Amino acid sequence: MKNLPLSSASGEAGNAPVPTAPGARIGLLVERHSVLILALLLLIAVPALTGAFRLGLFAKYLSFAFCAVGLVLTWGYGGILSLGQGIFFGLGSYMMAMYMKLEASANDPAAAVFGGGATVPDFMTWNSIDKLPWWWVPFEHAWFTLPMIIVLPALVAFVLGYANFRKRVGGVYFSIVTLALASIMSIVIIGQQGYTGGVNGITNLPTFMGYSVQSNTATLVMYYVTVVLLLCAVLAGRFILKSRLGKVLIAIRDREDRIRFSGYDPALFKGFIFAVAAMYSAIGGAMFTLQVGFASPSVCGIVPSIEMVIYAAVGGRLSLVGAVYGTVIIGAAKSYLSENFVGFWVYFIGALFIFVPMLLPKGLAGVVDWLREQRPARRNGAPGAQEATQ
Repeated sequence: MKNLPLSSASGEAGNAPVPTAPGARIGLLVERHSVLILALLLLIAVPALTGAFRLGLFAKYLSFAFCAVGLVLTWGYGGILSLGQGIFFGLGSYMMAMYMKLEASANDPAAAVFGGGATVPDFMTWNSIDKLPWWWVPFEHAWFTLPMIIVLPALVAFVLGYANFRKRVGGVYFSIVTLALASIMSIVIIGQQGYTGGVNGITNLPTFMGYSVQSNTATLVMYYVTVVLLLCAVLAGRFILKSRLGKVLIAIRDREDRIRFSGYDPALFKGFIFAVAAMYSAIGGAMFTLQVGFASPSVCGIVPSIEMVIYAAVGGRLSLVGAVYGTVIIGAAKSYLSENFVGFWVYFIGALFIFVPMLLPKGLAGVVDWLREQRPARRNGAPGAQEATQ
């Protein structure tokens, strides 16, 4: 006999409908309301179950989740594997730190002042720099700093991406380019100690716009701000993917030549989505600095950039919400293992990075897909509803 067609909701075995399995119902529910479930967990469950210290750690994890969400857009749907998202995370982090450092220096009676009335940060004084560099001066103002955190990384990413994509540099070659740029940025920051704080970074950042960021109340407020911004990023990403832009982006990932012959400019679309991911990373970097109180070259280099890719892979590179879960799980695992297995936690994390993608090639989102596709066995003893009768 020919195979009998089976629909996603019911099958045919003697014209009897196949009911949806409980696992499939759970999978459909989770998939349909994934953003709402994530919002409830982050806005209600996590603050209710954790203290101020752990809440600050969760906020730090969620700062890196911005990068993972951006990588889902570029890597999962755009086919652009960037190994240099730390560049844009670092840009956002350092721009926020520059504003907060100048604010702290202005409130420090011992800070050096030059003729124009602007203060010089302490690490510049230690390096015999008695005049604030011109490119530092605008970051005295929040009205300049906050828009630049969004605009500058996106602009840099678009120019960089479009220049490469226009020359049809893609795949592993583009990954190598971004990896090299991440390494260069880290080296430049460390080398220009007088202007960037060097290997120590920019530290001692107690206030933002006059408000302390070191109290328990500030920790709670910054956590909620981070969650709201992250949920907005996820929703914006969903809007992009459901729009015509998202459909063209997926088509470019699958058959770029066909899209080019259809009259579209793939470099423009890829450059745009790469800029969006850079903007996400920069926002995450700015929130990271607000929460930890410093900016460091350790968040700009090769290692954090590769970890960001792992966050997206663990959560599922085709799932925006899954990327958030993947980041939180990896971050929580690093904290727990480093606290309880001081001498061996790095090996545990390495094993996690290796075996999770092997066992879950679609990430955590693949578990939801597997549940959604489940059907209960037929009553007549057939193996399952998805098997066709012969």
